[in-house]
Amino acid sequence: MPARLRQHFFNVYAYCRISDDLGDEVGNPQASLQLLDQWEAELDACYWGNPRHPVFVALRESITTLDIPRDPFANLLTAFRQDQTITRYQTFDDLLGYCLNSANPVGHLVLYLCGYRDGERQKFSDFTCTALQLANFWQDVSTDYAKGRIYLPLEDLARYGVSETDIANRNNSPAFCNLMRFEVQRARDWFFQGFPLVDKVDRELAVDLELFSRGGLEILKAIEHQGFAVLGRRPAISKSRKLFLVARAALGKLL
Repeated sequence: MPARLRQHFFNVYAYCRISDDLGDEVGNPQASLQLLDQWEAELDACYWGNPRHPVFVALRESITTLDIPRDPFANLLTAFRQDQTITRYQTFDDLLGYCLNSANPVGHLVLYLCGYRDGERQKFSDFTCTALQLANFWQDVSTDYAKGRIYLPLEDLARYGVSETDIANRNNSPAFCNLMRFEVQRARDWFFQGFPLVDKVDRELAVDLELFSRGGLEILKAIEHQGFAVLGRRPAISKSRKLFLVARAALGKLL
């Protein structure tokens, strides 16, 4: 990122990181809901002009300088609250409704930070951010189940003959692997629908956006390389592959 934007990105990241931790790391849904309510009260104070918490003191500067609306920040809290009460999604559309608040606001914030405010770019950003969220879900099926959550749509489990017991027992059956093959391709399609955004922003942001998308596609490729058997075996991108992606992105900045 250009030097002029780095502190603004730090400020927004601090808000997002702490918000996520309040929803995911407390270990008690009722306590998380209370803490998220307190965090939103701090957000309101920030927008009213009297922030108290250090994160919001810093964030206030970014909000006023770059004219960032409240909605993306608040929508993230909606998703983190949802995680405390909803642990299963019946349909893919239901899951997309979750991503609408859990993933897409991050892309909108990045666009606001870089001076883009139009709906067209936000639409492409939504495809990319939802795809990243889906890739993370498919990578972390066992990890999420340990937290009591299943993000694979229940209608897809039923269609492929996969039970919750299969997930609990880490049974990478042919049926489960066929289900994951379907979900991986669906996420890949969403990445491709978001790629036009790369050509609609300046070069510095375009390189970073491409790196995010290529990284997400690498996660899907890692799932594919282990035969879609993700239960108990979290797919990961190798260090050498990460270095290749970063080098490729760095070269793009020089061209």
